[in-house]
Amino acid sequence: MTDHAPLMLSVSGARGIVGESMTDAVAARFAAAWGAVLSEEVDGTPTVCLGRDSRPSGSELAAAAARGLQSAGCDVIDIGLVATPTAGVMTTAMNAHGGMVITASHNPTPWNGLKCIDAVGAAPSAPVAMRIIERFHAMGECGPAGSDRTLVQEARGDDTHLARVFGQIEPAPIQAAGLRVVLDSVNGAGCNGGSRLLSMLGCDLVHLNGTPTGHFAHAPEPTETNLVDLARATAAEGAAVGFAQDPDADRLAIIDENGRYIGEEYTLALVTDWMLRTTDGDGVVVANLSTSRMIDDLVARHGGRVLRTAVGEANVVEAMRSENALLGGEGNGGVILPGVCFIRDSLGAMAMVLASMADSGQPLSELVDAIPSYAMVKTKYALPGSGGAEAVASVLEQVRAAWPEAAVNDLDGVRLDFADAWVHVRASNTEPIARIIAEAPQREAAMELVEAVAALAGWSVA
Repeated sequence: MTDHAPLMLSVSGARGIVGESMTDAVAARFAAAWGAVLSEEVDGTPTVCLGRDSRPSGSELAAAAARGLQSAGCDVIDIGLVATPTAGVMTTAMNAHGGMVITASHNPTPWNGLKCIDAVGAAPSAPVAMRIIERFHAMGECGPAGSDRTLVQEARGDDTHLARVFGQIEPAPIQAAGLRVVLDSVNGAGCNGGSRLLSMLGCDLVHLNGTPTGHFAHAPEPTETNLVDLARATAAEGAAVGFAQDPDADRLAIIDENGRYIGEEYTLALVTDWMLRTTDGDGVVVANLSTSRMIDDLVARHGGRVLRTAVGEANVVEAMRSENALLGGEGNGGVILPGVCFIRDSLGAMAMVLASMADSGQPLSELVDAIPSYAMVKTKYALPGSGGAEAVASVLEQVRAAWPEAAVNDLDGVRLDFADAWVHVRASNTEPIARIIAEAPQREAAMELVEAVAALAGWSVA
């Protein structure tokens, strides 16, 4: 295994370069590790829902994962090509003991990976994730032995997912509005579910990159640089909104009717605003440390409370469940709706943004401009080897020492909070990189914080 092909093992699952660090043998072994953990916890035979995104390597890796799960004594329900949140929905709908998705989320095409899902349709907690990783290492290179456990097909994933989304909204106002929507599904797993959702909501749909080939039409992470064509199309088509999914359809970025990229941070903010406006009583909203202060301002308006967690969907979900939260998510465009599933869900997020537009009668740009705004700068830096917390430990101590006046949160890397700004430094769970994210009232001030930390660390932009 080379520095250019690390196998990333974390609370987010396993990711690697296909044919190098992510092979059939690795997939079978990691799936067997998850199956072994489930077998220890289940009285009887565990059942696991297995899905995949549209990457060309997905079918082969899914077959290997099925063998690994079977070798650990699990029966497998193959749900085929589905969005990651659909796999979470199906795990609960089928009363399965766990789930698994073959996906590398926003990583580029050479990558693929495996995400685990527990019985409540969420990513396993950090302690359980560590048990899976320990099992994986303990198995050694020989991997799992064979098994004759069952494998059956189940094709109702999108239907079940859409039914849950429709249970969270009143569709009639959206249908009556007849909104034109441009959707960029980046040839990923959200193509079919996304187009069906918007059509069922009465939208006039313009679908870009809507065939789930896994050959991504542009770099798959839904950032402004990668969504230039969507922004142009949204303005040119006279659309009310442009939506961008990532390859496994758990994240959503948004373009307003003027072709302005409002970005991923506003996805959770817009849904939070609508949920708090339409829900009686105070609400708890959970967000990670790298998510914008917009959430704090919105929740404060309604007398609610924000709870911050370490980055990683499993960490957000654990806090949501313990606090019975109204919703949760991350500033990367991930919205987690307990009524749908405990996984970030672009379909639910699209439905709620459209509901907010239809209910208010306001264009998206006005809804966005009514939310307190900040400037955020997100950067990433290459780390040696497989990266991880060890690669940034010394830098974190330097950062602490450089700004002794700041409030420190070291739940995940280091976040420094100042009177009107913050900066968060951490190692990625899914790539051999470090991330520096800063937010301030003006972009220049946020950039100064990022540059100061990067200079202190001696890091070069990845």
